[in-house]
Amino acid sequence: MKHLTPEDLAAIEAAVREAEARTTGEIYCVVAHDSSHYGETPLAWASGVALLGPALLLLFGVRVTIPDFFSTWSASEVGAAIENAVRSALTGAIVTQAVLFVLTGLIVEVPAVRRLLTPKSVKRQRVRRRAAEQFAAKNLHTTRERTGVMIFVSLDERMVELIADEGIADHVDIHVWDGAVAALTDGLRQGDPAMGFKAAIGLCADVLAEKFPARVGDNPNEIPDAVVVLPRA
Repeated sequence: MKHLTPEDLAAIEAAVREAEARTTGEIYCVVAHDSSHYGETPLAWASGVALLGPALLLLFGVRVTIPDFFSTWSASEVGAAIENAVRSALTGAIVTQAVLFVLTGLIVEVPAVRRLLTPKSVKRQRVRRRAAEQFAAKNLHTTRERTGVMIFVSLDERMVELIADEGIADHVDIHVWDGAVAALTDGLRQGDPAMGFKAAIGLCADVLAEKFPARVGDNPNEIPDAVVVLPRA
């Protein structure tokens, strides 16, 4: 995923400034490299693959065998032979499972593989949670008319969250923002997040300008226009 250059950030900030000139609403853009480490993904995959160890041994023809020439052996000798055969089979299964666990864990620990193998629903939940945390942390709920809108992007997951404060949510149907989310998501897919941001900001401005038009002489800039870039989770 292409990350935003200083020129991209400046262009997005300019788009926010231009948009806010049309409305009393506030648009705030936040970019995260990712929204979670997803540390449980390697563990889950390693455990699942390790459980397949015994089945793989059987699939490849490994069998528990006992010598067939012990007709003259005593009962204790037969029991010992059976015990040793079973012990060897169990040891082989345990070793196979341990090897599979370690190898799978190392492979899935690679960031690109870890993201690929993390369920989309889990990624969506983490992105949504981090967006909500940022909305609260940046005090977007403290604007004079509760008209803040946050556009949140998680680059590695290529996911977008848009959160509107209650002053907007009370007057605008939540699905009105679908176009802005789709425009930004499309920009992420094309490897041009700056283009997606500018398109999304313009669409948000259209909605805000209609519902909350700017007032001459009374349109303070309550939230910085600059894009906030978060460190990795």
